[in-house]
Amino acid sequence: MHNTTPTRRALTTLAVAAAVALGATGTAVAAPQAPAAQAATTTTATAADTYTLYSIADLADLAAQRLATADLVAAAKFGTSSPIDDPAREQQVLDSVAAQAVQLGADPDAVRKVFRDQIEANKLVQRGLFQRWTDHPDEAPTTRPDLSVVRVEINRINTELVKALAATATDRSGYVCYPELYIGAAQVRHERHLDRLHTEALFRALPSVCES
Repeated sequence: MHNTTPTRRALTTLAVAAAVALGATGTAVAAPQAPAAQAATTTTATAADTYTLYSIADLADLAAQRLATADLVAAAKFGTSSPIDDPAREQQVLDSVAAQAVQLGADPDAVRKVFRDQIEANKLVQRGLFQRWTDHPDEAPTTRPDLSVVRVEINRINTELVKALAATATDRSGYVCYPELYIGAAQVRHERHLDRLHTEALFRALPSVCES
């Protein structure tokens, strides 16, 4: 049985308070480091096969990994005619992750909701960086990453995140999801030394993860 709304709010408040307390112990001034390539566990695993490989906290870390690519996407687009909003690409991503969810026996609509948040969080970072580089041209990137190469990494993380969502479906509908998720996000923020922009984006990426 799911918790009542007041209880859930209390748990979320406690989790966010823990996030703030943990974050205060570190100096959050740097953008996230680009994630190291990780070997995919399998491309044909079922939700049952992957269940023990992921925790709720892993979802926060994967969201942070995906956000790290926003810096590269922004650098690839800044100073060009490529817009931050790319509805065709966004729809392609949503359709792809929904199809992967079906293959894993997960709810494709729930996965779409999570990835819509991921996309919006990524664009939040891009807009923030565009503004920063416009206001401070000396901080603008001097090289332009190949967007097609960056998207290969994004697709890899997308696949990993879909598997993690499928594996944690039961936990994500439980009352402990919110505190575990936001405490996990606080830990990720601390370990990756996220600045204010990327911290805001990380929490923007997570609201649809828990289903209770």
